Amino acid sequence: MSIATLSATPPPPSPKTARRTGRLFALTGAVVGVIYGYDTGSISGALVFLSKDFHLTETEKGLVNSILVLGSIVGALIGGKLADVMGRKAAMLIVAASYAVFVALSAVAPNVVVLDTVRFLLGIAIGISIVAAPLYVAESTPARIRGASVAAYQVATVAGIVLTYFVNWGLSGGGHWRWMLGLSAIPAVLVLIPLLRLPDTPRWYVLKGRTERAVEVMATTDPDVDPRAEVAAVEAALAEESGGSARSLLRKPYARAAVFVVGLGFFCQITGINAVTYYSPQIFEEMGFTGNGQNFLLPSFVQLASLAATVLAILIIDRLGRRVVLLCGIGTMVVMLAVLTAVFGMGELQGATTWVGFAAILLFTAAFNFGFGSLIWVYASESFPAQLRSTGASVMLTADLVANLLIAQFFPALMAWAGAARTFAGLGVLALTALVFASVTAPETKGRQLEEIEDYWRNGGRWPAPVAPASAGRGQLGNSAVPPTTTS
Repeated sequence: MSIATLSATPPPPSPKTARRTGRLFALTGAVVGVIYGYDTGSISGALVFLSKDFHLTETEKGLVNSILVLGSIVGALIGGKLADVMGRKAAMLIVAASYAVFVALSAVAPNVVVLDTVRFLLGIAIGISIVAAPLYVAESTPARIRGASVAAYQVATVAGIVLTYFVNWGLSGGGHWRWMLGLSAIPAVLVLIPLLRLPDTPRWYVLKGRTERAVEVMATTDPDVDPRAEVAAVEAALAEESGGSARSLLRKPYARAAVFVVGLGFFCQITGINAVTYYSPQIFEEMGFTGNGQNFLLPSFVQLASLAATVLAILIIDRLGRRVVLLCGIGTMVVMLAVLTAVFGMGELQGATTWVGFAAILLFTAAFNFGFGSLIWVYASESFPAQLRSTGASVMLTADLVANLLIAQFFPALMAWAGAARTFAGLGVLALTALVFASVTAPETKGRQLEEIEDYWRNGGRWPAPVAPASAGRGQLGNSAVPPTTTS
């Protein structure tokens, strides 16, 4: 059914009710972000105790982390198709229910084989959420709060990591690793309540030919727009987006953009951010900090700094520009990894040296969230035309998760084999390579229309001559960037 055949626009709800509904969409997505962040960080504390209970080797410790990332790759690969076929809402319901079931099962796992199996299944749910949750938020919230809502999902993910470290600290006295893993089942169950009440997104209803329902939902979420016109924009954008394929990314004129975005996704993880997220208690113990109080509480302050850095980047990114923020973030990571190499190279650490190491970890993590964490999905969504945007983002996400898998699996074994100083020196070399790569390939897209950015890549990585401003039809709801969160 097309817009033209509708007899009348549905009577809209009151502006107050519509705004409340729009905020509920955003809040629901943010809660899923908190759960995702919690699950990402909870294993860091639990691993300290379950390693002793299950007598794990360094390789087995790595597998406990990497098996979840492997599941995330599978989930991310099927998440987009699942969200298209079953709906964004259905995908979110599957994610929330799966979270609740699998974290509860991980909390009662009798051995490491069962734990790894359940964490693989949990990883699939997480991979689906990486795709579905930002999609659900971006497509269902009003334009005036869409950017803030998607950014709130990223902030909520970091907040979830902060929360898990404080929970780990509170439970560390008794070594309650099962509670550390299982507590996120509670918010996962609670988020099902608003999800069951909310509709799917207007864009998905249009995708399925349910145009009348799309207009109704649009009217219930944004009182400030003409729902007919907005849904018509979605229809036009969907028509423009058809026909993209991964093979197209390998051909001119988009191969250069693909190399940039996929390379950025790979460097985002291979430089070691999740080594800190997954193994921070062990890293702090290696520095010379002793006792569960320090080794579990200190990571909480590291993640609080990351949260502040994420918020700061969101506030200044459109003033300073993408390139400046990205290069400052990566450059600071290089310096902090050099400091960590020097600190660990001193041998037995004590006194002020241990706190220098802590400060370096804190600034390294904050710098990641300021640069890579805040910009990876911005560049992924800006660098491709509409018909390749989803495909390009998916390929980038796969590169990101593969690098994450390598870090999760091999970091503890590398620390044991090569030592902390050489391990962080290796990460420093990778970060320096990332800095050179970004400085050569990253364009400054601040204030540029999507059409101009497409022309930049078509023109071999050079900005073409100035053109007249593009019309307002493009870059609205139907063509909006949908950035999933990067694991930090």
